Amino acid sequence: MPLDEIDYKVLQALMTQGRITWSELASILELSAPATADRVRRLEERGVIQGYAALIDAESIGCDLTAFITVSLAHPNQRLDFLKKVEELPEIQECHHVTGEDDYWMKVRCRNTKDLERLISDELKGTLGYLKTRTTIVLSTVKETVVLPIGNG
Repeated sequence: MPLDEIDYKVLQALMTQGRITWSELASILELSAPATADRVRRLEERGVIQGYAALIDAESIGCDLTAFITVSLAHPNQRLDFLKKVEELPEIQECHHVTGEDDYWMKVRCRNTKDLERLISDELKGTLGYLKTRTTIVLSTVKETVVLPIGNG
């Protein structure tokens, strides 16, 4: 079932104002609050809206280092062990299976370079042993957003 114009308005409002009230959202959609709540519930049930979270400033909680790590597996049969480890490690924020030289690109957040070294040497290479990695440390971030470029087409 495709999304309609109202669904897109719901998504845009929730992406940019996650704590918007039913009444405020209803006003934007020009619907009643119960009809608005029903729209959101249906988007949740369909998996279009996957959840809600607070966006936390990483540095304010001591995660001062952001890095991107590319990973190459020695053999495809190592994929399941690698993916299980990725799920266990809270420092890994994103993991993408990619084309090209590397198998995966990961975005990680750590306290410092010592913590990054532990993550790569002990947690990844130390337990899985068969990885080739390449790491790039972020100096500063120009843009980072969870807002998707949605449209009505």
